[in-house]
Amino acid sequence: MPFDQVGGLTLHYRVSGPCRAVRVAFINSLGTDCRIWDDLADATAGQVRCLRYDQRGQGLSDSPPGPYSVGDHADDLLGLLERLEWGPSVLCGLSIGGMIAMEACLRRPRAVRGLVLSDTCPKIGDTSFWDGRIAHIRRQGVEPIAESVMERWFGASFHRERSVTAAGWANLLKRTPVEGYLGSCSALREADLTDAVPRISAPALCVCGSEDASTTPAEVRALARLLPQAEYAEVEGAGHLVPVERPGQFAGLLNGFLEKQLGD
Repeated sequence: MPFDQVGGLTLHYRVSGPCRAVRVAFINSLGTDCRIWDDLADATAGQVRCLRYDQRGQGLSDSPPGPYSVGDHADDLLGLLERLEWGPSVLCGLSIGGMIAMEACLRRPRAVRGLVLSDTCPKIGDTSFWDGRIAHIRRQGVEPIAESVMERWFGASFHRERSVTAAGWANLLKRTPVEGYLGSCSALREADLTDAVPRISAPALCVCGSEDASTTPAEVRALARLLPQAEYAEVEGAGHLVPVERPGQFAGLLNGFLEKQLGD
């Protein structure tokens, strides 16, 4: 398991895929870690050089006291790319990971060849929602919210047909460090990229599950309209974690985007 130091933080990461393939850095969502990309990495085997890492506060990376900002997360990502001499890359982010990808592109546009933004928006939730979530978790921890979060993470068919798998992902959420989860909740509460997103010149693909109630298809479609060079794709029957629920379909969208936009 490789680790590196970025800005004084220890970050856990994984690299896979052919050295000469297009490089894609994958950025996980709140309450998960880099394992959400494992099936997708398998589905793109031989076509993509994958960098998966655990954000600060999640997985095997350090969990410093919060609050965090989306800028903190973007600096972590850019620092890791620099440490690994990764070069200009496609950034593929899910939920808060998508916001981190957009912020990283705004901070260092020459480091970004393209964006794949899954189930994300320039602004996710409002202040009252995140204040309530933070207060609730400070009182009771992460575990009590797991059931309601799972309803949003996955579509109805996934819950019917793969209930054991959904229970496993709930276990991952429950084991997220409380301070790390709260740190990123604070980042989401404060972040609003609405005015900045139109400055992004990199080509983008915006993906959303048709049953996503966290970042709805209408909201993700609106993000695609804000971006100067963006396409929108909807995955029928999927919830918030499309790359987990439909890795093969997501891989097809990713590979199509890379071939069309980058010629890779």
